[in-house]
Amino acid sequence: MTDFSDPRPPLPEWILDAYDVLCTHSFNSAANEDSQSIPREEAIEVLCSSDELALEPEDATHAVSRLIERGYFYEVDSELRVTIPEE
Repeated sequence: MTDFSDPRPPLPEWILDAYDVLCTHSFNSAANEDSQSIPREEAIEVLCSSDELALEPEDATHAVSRLIERGYFYEVDSELRVTIPEE
């Protein structure tokens, strides 16, 4: 479902599902909730091992790249950080 108030461009549903999995993982593993992040390689591993998704490593890599390109994540020193849209 498209949220028209979200300033980020829309993505295919399977990539948004990958985003949800990664956000849930970074929320659950982050010691500091103000800096939700996950190393890029770990993000790919999480997507490949997720029971919710059936992704091959190439698909997981593509999903991560698209999420970065579209502004859902930004990358700092091979670590993905969640971009929080302005309200």
